[in-house]
Amino acid sequence: MQPTDAARKWKIPAIETISALADWLGISVSELRWFADLKGITAKSRDTRLSHYHYRVLAKDSGSARLIEAPKTRLKEIQRRILDRILNAIPIHPAAHGFVKGRSIKTFAAPHVGRRVVLKMDLKDFFPSISGRRIQALFRTAGYPEAVADLLGGLCANAAPRSVWRGCQCGTMAAEMHHVRDFYWRPHLPQGAPTSPALANLCGYRVDCRLTGLATTAGAVYTRYADDLAFSGDERFVKCVERFAAQVAAILLEEGFEVQHRKTRVMRRGVRQYLAGIVVNERLNAVRADFDRLKAILTNCVRHGPESQNRDAHRAFRAHIEGRVGFVESVNPKKGGRLRKLLEQIVSS
Repeated sequence: MQPTDAARKWKIPAIETISALADWLGISVSELRWFADLKGITAKSRDTRLSHYHYRVLAKDSGSARLIEAPKTRLKEIQRRILDRILNAIPIHPAAHGFVKGRSIKTFAAPHVGRRVVLKMDLKDFFPSISGRRIQALFRTAGYPEAVADLLGGLCANAAPRSVWRGCQCGTMAAEMHHVRDFYWRPHLPQGAPTSPALANLCGYRVDCRLTGLATTAGAVYTRYADDLAFSGDERFVKCVERFAAQVAAILLEEGFEVQHRKTRVMRRGVRQYLAGIVVNERLNAVRADFDRLKAILTNCVRHGPESQNRDAHRAFRAHIEGRVGFVESVNPKKGGRLRKLLEQIVSS
């Protein structure tokens, strides 16, 4: 193994041959090649029984579609081993806060409290924009020989058959659906695999470095939570924020990502500044309208029973509202405490 200088300190297992990789995973070499599927056999096959993934198509608010790709049992076990023994041993950039132990949307939003201006940007199709080749390159950076790195990348990437889109009712135009099918047909990072969140952060390391450097030159700070990007600053940043947003979009395009421009927000001090559902104007706080809505739901649950408020037919409605209360508590303990008292009345009623 010949890792890069930065990777020499990573405490990852040394795997120098294909047979050693198969032994490390507890499978045969033929099974290893089958699960890695470097030739894209499953993507070309019409027999869904050959696929290593379960697929579910979700409609986006924009009218496009998102594909959830959940690995089947054996591949998921293999991916979990790769996650636990390799990916979790590789350091994440300090700006990344999504899917990182000890970090959260609260740590993502906290650096932007009380700033003159906050810039919020979203990435389009974040997970599938990360190609199979980029994943393989990460494992090569770690020092794995090319044959081993390619197989590790294949185990963590997927190419979805075009047939999974058959009968999709997403309101998407034919030309757009053709693009979506081709987009997911090439090897990419699947949204739904246990390895994907860690790989998304690791493959985005160079982007985080470049955007951190750009923010520093503009007198701003930068954080990222999955596909949500946040920048904030004071006087210097106020003067250049629009031009700065264009520079960010250009860097992202160079790195293989695309900005959802309709979701870009420049939030100055005079308006509500919010990131990932958290208000950051003066202190971290829950959005007032969301708090009032949740309080009304809880009050009606106390008066009329939880079933009367389960309008979206959640299978575990009580767990759902407990999660929402827990979110408010994590952001604003005082407000969350008031909601918790209402919730306890429901549990005891």
